[in-house]
Amino acid sequence: MLTGKQRSYLRSLANNLQPIFQVGKGGVSDNMIKQFSDALEARELIKATVLKNAECDTKTICEEIAEQTNSQVVQVIGSKFVLYRPSEKNSVIELP
Repeated sequence: MLTGKQRSYLRSLANNLQPIFQVGKGGVSDNMIKQFSDALEARELIKATVLKNAECDTKTICEEIAEQTNSQVVQVIGSKFVLYRPSEKNSVIELP
């Protein structure tokens, strides 16, 4: 679990990130989970967007992806969400 200070720090880092994934009406698939997992390993912190035609709301989709990728939900605002998972091979982000 992330502390409030760590979450705040990660939010500040994610502020300048562009969303690299979009979740649409197809929902969350196994292939999408693999792509999220690979991106988290490479970047540690990713931002994604949920399109208006998605089956579920943003928070539900975010929590489902976080659970399946063993990552932490940093932030959910509107249709965007941010996930964090430390890299196993080369961790770059050092939490306070």
